[in-house]
Amino acid sequence: MPLTFATRMSPACGVQGFLDRVAAACRAAQSQAILPAMDALPMLNILGEKVALGPLRPELLALYLRWRNDFALIGNLIDVGPVTLEQEEQRMAESETDPESVRFLIYDRATLQPIGITALNGIDYRNRVADFSIVIGERAFHRRGYGTEATQLMLHYAFDALGLNAIFLELFEYNPGAHRAYAKAGFRDAGRRRQAHFADGRLWDILYMDCLAEEFVRPAFIQPFIAERKH
Repeated sequence: MPLTFATRMSPACGVQGFLDRVAAACRAAQSQAILPAMDALPMLNILGEKVALGPLRPELLALYLRWRNDFALIGNLIDVGPVTLEQEEQRMAESETDPESVRFLIYDRATLQPIGITALNGIDYRNRVADFSIVIGERAFHRRGYGTEATQLMLHYAFDALGLNAIFLELFEYNPGAHRAYAKAGFRDAGRRRQAHFADGRLWDILYMDCLAEEFVRPAFIQPFIAERKH
């Protein structure tokens, strides 16, 4: 049975407070040989209620590769094709040095299990725009609100940390579940290209959505990036 951590977060408890509670739980678990050393715990940057976001971890390359080669999963997002370990290593190395891209690993906050990846790509700081992408690679976490919340956290990061104004995405007509999740997170329909994507023997429309900073309604669990300081 995996070790779980408290997920209830008070307004005064930020990332550090959560990590302090995790550390205390881990010290107790380590004394019972449940967890490895503290340096094995992941680094977390942004917390929600159900998910947490942190930097990608090179030691999880095999996990990313499994997600990328799941055609039924990836086929809802991009054109499918086999990806080798060397190709994934190169893609990860390029993303680490790309100034126009920010990628996060998505965790289940309760167990700290990695469940997916989300990114802002093609960031244009002059025009304050970027493209959004997300994949929940672990099927056990589909249709449970994890993707929606991770999307909300990324919009929060894009608008409130990076100062961007408009975030765009595209999806395929045959993925209505993703469309509903994006709309719930704050995206609006922005157009479509008719019969522009081929899959399973037929042509499908490509749908476009966007979200503007002034339209984004921040959920109650969103925390400011700057902690309030007492004078």
